[in-house]
Amino acid sequence: MDLYEEIVALRRSGRRGAIATIINVRGSIPSFRTAKMLVRDDGSIIGTIGGGCVEAEVWQAAREVMEEEKPRTLVFNLNNNPKYDTGLVCGGTLEIFVEPVLPPALLYIFGAGHVAYSLYQIAQIAGFDIAVIDDRESYANTERFPTARQVIADDFENACTHLEVTDNAYIVIVTRGHRDDMRVLRWAVNTPARYVGMIGSKRKVITTYKELEKEGVPLSKFENVHAPVGLEIGAITPEEIAVSIVAEMIALRRGALPETQGKAYRVMITGEDVETEKAKL
Repeated sequence: MDLYEEIVALRRSGRRGAIATIINVRGSIPSFRTAKMLVRDDGSIIGTIGGGCVEAEVWQAAREVMEEEKPRTLVFNLNNNPKYDTGLVCGGTLEIFVEPVLPPALLYIFGAGHVAYSLYQIAQIAGFDIAVIDDRESYANTERFPTARQVIADDFENACTHLEVTDNAYIVIVTRGHRDDMRVLRWAVNTPARYVGMIGSKRKVITTYKELEKEGVPLSKFENVHAPVGLEIGAITPEEIAVSIVAEMIALRRGALPETQGKAYRVMITGEDVETEKAKL
Protein backbone atom coordinates (compact mmCIF):
# COMPACT_ATOMS: atom_id res chain seq x y z
CA MET A 1 0.00 0.00 0.00
CA ASP A 2 1.34 3.42 -0.97
CA LEU A 3 1.93 5.57 2.11
CA TYR A 4 0.99 8.85 0.43
CA GLU A 5 -2.23 7.42 -0.97
CA GLU A 6 -3.13 6.23 2.51
CA ILE A 7 -2.55 9.73 3.93
CA VAL A 8 -4.99 11.12 1.37
CA ALA A 9 -7.50 8.36 2.16
CA LEU A 10 -7.24 9.06 5.89
CA ARG A 11 -7.93 12.76 5.44
CA ARG A 12 -10.83 12.16 3.07
CA SER A 13 -12.46 9.79 5.54
CA GLY A 14 -12.12 12.30 8.38
CA ARG A 15 -9.55 10.27 10.28
CA ARG A 16 -6.26 11.22 11.95
CA GLY A 17 -2.75 9.93 11.84
CA ALA A 18 0.88 10.93 12.21
CA ILE A 19 3.82 10.56 9.86
CA ALA A 20 7.30 9.89 11.25
CA THR A 21 10.30 10.72 9.03
CA ILE A 22 14.02 10.17 9.66
CA ILE A 23 15.49 13.64 9.08
CA ASN A 24 19.07 13.28 10.31
CA VAL A 25 21.48 10.37 10.68
CA ARG A 26 24.90 10.13 12.24
CA GLY A 27 26.67 6.79 12.12
CA SER A 28 24.99 3.52 11.24
CA ILE A 29 21.27 2.76 11.62
CA PRO A 30 19.11 -0.14 10.36
CA SER A 31 17.18 2.03 7.93
CA PHE A 32 17.83 4.98 5.61
CA ARG A 33 17.56 8.76 5.66
CA THR A 34 13.97 9.94 4.88
CA ALA A 35 12.47 6.55 5.78
CA LYS A 36 8.84 7.07 6.82
CA MET A 37 6.21 5.42 8.96
CA LEU A 38 2.53 6.33 9.07
CA VAL A 39 0.63 5.66 12.29
CA ARG A 40 -3.16 5.67 11.90
CA ASP A 41 -5.59 6.73 14.61
CA ASP A 42 -6.46 3.07 15.27
CA GLY A 43 -2.79 2.32 16.05
CA SER A 44 -2.04 0.47 12.82
CA ILE A 45 1.06 1.41 10.81
CA ILE A 46 2.36 1.55 7.26
CA GLY A 47 6.08 1.64 6.54
CA THR A 48 8.97 1.39 8.96
CA ILE A 49 11.82 3.43 10.36
CA GLY A 50 13.87 0.43 11.44
CA GLY A 51 11.84 -1.54 13.96
CA GLY A 52 12.72 -2.36 17.55
CA CYS A 53 12.45 -0.10 20.58
CA VAL A 54 12.99 3.07 18.55
CA GLU A 55 9.94 2.34 16.45
CA ALA A 56 7.89 1.54 19.55
CA GLU A 57 8.76 4.91 21.09
CA VAL A 58 8.01 6.71 17.84
CA TRP A 59 4.65 4.92 17.65
CA GLN A 60 3.75 6.22 21.13
CA ALA A 61 4.91 9.73 20.25
CA ALA A 62 2.85 9.60 17.05
CA ARG A 63 -0.28 8.81 19.05
CA GLU A 64 0.38 11.86 21.23
CA VAL A 65 1.17 14.09 18.24
CA MET A 66 -2.12 13.32 16.50
CA GLU A 67 -4.03 14.13 19.69
CA GLU A 68 -2.11 17.33 20.44
CA GLU A 69 -2.02 18.33 16.76
CA LYS A 70 1.52 19.59 17.21
CA PRO A 71 4.68 18.18 15.55
CA ARG A 72 7.64 16.91 17.53
CA THR A 73 11.28 15.99 16.88
CA LEU A 74 12.74 12.92 18.61
CA VAL A 75 16.47 12.23 19.00
CA PHE A 76 17.80 8.73 19.64
CA ASN A 77 21.43 8.14 20.63
CA LEU A 78 21.84 4.47 19.88
CA ASN A 79 25.47 4.40 21.01
CA ASN A 80 24.95 5.22 24.66
CA ASN A 81 21.58 3.79 25.63
CA PRO A 82 21.67 0.05 26.31
CA LYS A 83 17.90 -0.32 25.93
CA TYR A 84 18.32 0.04 22.15
CA ASP A 85 20.80 -2.87 21.98
CA THR A 86 18.28 -5.25 20.42
CA GLY A 87 20.18 -6.37 17.36
CA LEU A 88 18.00 -4.06 15.26
CA VAL A 89 20.22 -0.99 15.61
CA CYS A 90 23.84 -0.43 14.66
CA GLY A 91 25.25 2.22 16.98
CA GLY A 92 24.23 5.45 15.23
CA THR A 93 22.26 8.56 16.19
CA LEU A 94 19.11 9.62 14.42
CA GLU A 95 16.51 12.36 14.53
CA ILE A 96 12.91 11.65 13.65
CA PHE A 97 10.32 14.30 12.87
CA VAL A 98 6.75 13.33 13.76
CA GLU A 99 3.95 15.46 12.33
CA PRO A 100 0.18 15.12 12.55
CA VAL A 101 -2.01 14.09 9.63
CA LEU A 102 -5.34 15.77 10.19
CA PRO A 103 -8.58 15.83 8.23
CA PRO A 104 -9.74 19.23 7.03
CA ALA A 105 -11.67 21.02 9.77
CA LEU A 106 -15.28 21.24 8.60
CA LEU A 107 -17.30 24.24 9.73
CA TYR A 108 -21.08 23.97 9.65
CA ILE A 109 -22.61 27.44 9.45
CA PHE A 110 -26.30 27.51 10.30
CA GLY A 111 -27.69 30.66 8.75
CA ALA A 112 -26.76 32.41 5.54
CA GLY A 113 -27.14 36.08 6.36
CA HIS A 114 -24.55 38.83 6.73
CA VAL A 115 -22.57 37.30 9.62
CA ALA A 116 -22.67 33.87 7.99
CA TYR A 117 -21.38 35.23 4.70
CA SER A 118 -18.46 37.03 6.37
CA LEU A 119 -17.74 33.92 8.45
CA TYR A 120 -17.69 31.80 5.28
CA GLN A 121 -15.12 34.11 3.70
CA ILE A 122 -12.79 34.44 6.70
CA ALA A 123 -13.00 30.80 7.82
CA GLN A 124 -12.02 29.66 4.33
CA ILE A 125 -8.91 31.83 4.45
CA ALA A 126 -8.07 30.20 7.80
CA GLY A 127 -8.25 26.74 6.21
CA PHE A 128 -11.73 25.51 7.14
CA ASP A 129 -13.97 23.60 4.78
CA ILE A 130 -17.45 25.09 4.85
CA ALA A 131 -21.00 23.75 4.83
CA VAL A 132 -23.82 26.32 4.87
CA ILE A 133 -27.34 25.49 5.98
CA ASP A 134 -30.33 27.82 5.75
CA ASP A 135 -34.03 27.39 5.07
CA ARG A 136 -34.06 30.11 2.40
CA GLU A 137 -33.02 29.14 -1.11
CA SER A 138 -32.51 32.81 -1.94
CA TYR A 139 -29.66 32.83 0.60
CA ALA A 140 -28.45 29.24 0.69
CA ASN A 141 -27.21 28.75 -2.85
CA THR A 142 -23.95 28.16 -4.69
CA GLU A 143 -24.04 31.60 -6.25
CA ARG A 144 -23.72 33.17 -2.80
CA PHE A 145 -21.34 30.52 -1.45
CA PRO A 146 -19.52 29.28 -4.58
CA THR A 147 -16.59 27.53 -2.89
CA ALA A 148 -18.43 25.91 0.02
CA ARG A 149 -18.13 22.13 0.22
CA GLN A 150 -21.87 21.90 0.74
CA VAL A 151 -24.83 24.31 0.62
CA ILE A 152 -28.14 23.05 1.97
CA ALA A 153 -31.45 24.87 1.54
CA ASP A 154 -33.85 23.04 3.84
CA ASP A 155 -35.70 23.28 7.12
CA PHE A 156 -33.08 23.38 9.85
CA GLU A 157 -34.37 20.40 11.81
CA ASN A 158 -34.69 18.28 8.70
CA ALA A 159 -31.22 19.26 7.51
CA CYS A 160 -29.70 18.32 10.87
CA THR A 161 -30.99 14.77 10.67
CA HIS A 162 -28.98 14.19 7.49
CA LEU A 163 -25.64 15.55 8.72
CA GLU A 164 -22.90 13.20 9.94
CA VAL A 165 -20.92 15.29 12.40
CA THR A 166 -17.50 14.07 13.60
CA ASP A 167 -15.31 15.18 16.47
CA ASN A 168 -13.34 17.31 14.01
CA ALA A 169 -16.37 19.43 13.14
CA TYR A 170 -17.14 23.00 14.16
CA ILE A 171 -20.71 24.31 14.41
CA VAL A 172 -21.64 27.99 14.43
CA ILE A 173 -25.28 28.98 14.83
CA VAL A 174 -26.10 32.37 13.31
CA THR A 175 -29.65 31.98 12.03
CA ARG A 176 -32.00 34.94 11.67
CA GLY A 177 -34.12 34.14 14.72
CA HIS A 178 -34.02 32.84 18.29
CA ARG A 179 -36.43 30.02 17.50
CA ASP A 180 -34.20 28.57 14.80
CA ASP A 181 -31.10 29.08 16.95
CA MET A 182 -32.74 27.02 19.70
CA ARG A 183 -33.76 24.26 17.29
CA VAL A 184 -30.24 23.93 15.96
CA LEU A 185 -28.63 24.14 19.41
CA ARG A 186 -30.91 21.35 20.67
CA TRP A 187 -29.38 19.11 18.01
CA ALA A 188 -25.82 20.46 18.16
CA VAL A 189 -25.18 19.78 21.86
CA ASN A 190 -25.82 16.09 21.23
CA THR A 191 -23.21 15.81 18.48
CA PRO A 192 -19.50 15.02 18.99
CA ALA A 193 -18.56 18.36 17.38
CA ARG A 194 -15.34 19.86 18.66
CA TYR A 195 -16.81 23.35 18.79
CA VAL A 196 -20.36 24.64 19.12
CA GLY A 197 -20.98 28.38 19.11
CA MET A 198 -24.17 30.43 19.05
CA ILE A 199 -24.54 34.14 18.46
CA GLY A 200 -26.52 36.48 20.70
CA SER A 201 -26.35 38.30 24.02
CA LYS A 202 -25.80 36.42 27.26
CA ARG A 203 -29.42 37.13 28.19
CA LYS A 204 -30.69 35.62 24.94
CA VAL A 205 -28.40 32.60 25.28
CA ILE A 206 -29.42 31.97 28.88
CA THR A 207 -33.09 32.19 27.91
CA THR A 208 -32.46 29.61 25.19
CA TYR A 209 -30.66 27.32 27.65
CA LYS A 210 -33.54 27.54 30.11
CA GLU A 211 -36.12 26.73 27.46
CA LEU A 212 -34.15 23.68 26.35
CA GLU A 213 -33.66 22.63 29.95
CA LYS A 214 -37.45 22.67 30.38
CA GLU A 215 -37.61 20.28 27.42
CA GLY A 216 -35.32 17.89 29.24
CA VAL A 217 -31.91 18.85 27.87
CA PRO A 218 -29.44 18.53 30.80
CA LEU A 219 -27.84 21.83 31.80
CA SER A 220 -24.43 20.17 31.59
CA LYS A 221 -24.85 19.92 27.81
CA PHE A 222 -24.26 23.68 27.57
CA GLU A 223 -21.09 23.71 29.64
CA ASN A 224 -18.74 24.02 26.69
CA VAL A 225 -20.99 25.85 24.24
CA HIS A 226 -19.31 29.07 23.13
CA ALA A 227 -22.08 31.59 23.54
CA PRO A 228 -22.03 34.47 22.98
CA VAL A 229 -19.86 33.15 20.17
CA GLY A 230 -16.41 34.57 19.41
CA LEU A 231 -13.62 36.14 21.37
CA GLU A 232 -14.53 39.34 23.20
CA ILE A 233 -12.83 41.94 21.01
CA GLY A 234 -15.62 44.51 20.90
CA ALA A 235 -16.83 43.26 17.51
CA ILE A 236 -19.80 45.14 16.01
CA THR A 237 -19.90 44.66 12.24
CA PRO A 238 -20.57 41.28 10.59
CA GLU A 239 -16.95 41.19 9.42
CA GLU A 240 -15.61 41.89 12.91
CA ILE A 241 -17.91 39.29 14.45
CA ALA A 242 -16.70 36.76 11.89
CA VAL A 243 -13.08 37.53 12.78
CA SER A 244 -13.84 37.00 16.48
CA ILE A 245 -15.51 33.64 15.77
CA VAL A 246 -12.69 32.34 13.58
CA ALA A 247 -10.14 33.51 16.15
CA GLU A 248 -11.97 31.57 18.88
CA MET A 249 -12.10 28.41 16.75
CA ILE A 250 -8.38 28.68 15.99
CA ALA A 251 -7.61 29.26 19.67
CA LEU A 252 -9.54 26.12 20.58
CA ARG A 253 -7.81 24.10 17.88
CA ARG A 254 -4.36 25.24 19.01
CA GLY A 255 -5.07 24.79 22.72
CA ALA A 256 -4.87 28.52 23.43
CA LEU A 257 -8.28 29.21 24.99
CA PRO A 258 -7.87 30.24 28.64
CA GLU A 259 -11.17 28.63 29.70
CA THR A 260 -13.36 25.91 28.24
CA GLN A 261 -16.67 26.59 29.95
CA GLY A 262 -19.15 28.53 27.86
CA LYS A 263 -19.60 32.19 28.75
CA ALA A 264 -23.35 32.14 29.30
CA TYR A 265 -23.14 28.83 31.15
CA ARG A 266 -20.80 30.47 33.66
CA VAL A 267 -23.25 33.36 34.00
CA MET A 268 -26.05 30.91 34.78
CA ILE A 269 -24.18 29.14 37.54
CA THR A 270 -22.70 32.31 39.07
CA GLY A 271 -25.82 34.49 38.85
CA GLU A 272 -23.97 37.30 37.07
CA ASP A 273 -26.16 40.27 36.10
CA VAL A 274 -26.56 40.39 32.32
CA GLU A 275 -29.16 43.15 32.01
CA THR A 276 -26.79 45.41 30.15
CA GLU A 277 -25.43 42.80 27.74
CA LYS A 278 -25.82 43.87 24.12
CA ALA A 279 -26.85 41.42 21.44
CA LYS A 280 -24.46 40.81 18.58
CA LEU A 281 -27.30 40.60 16.10
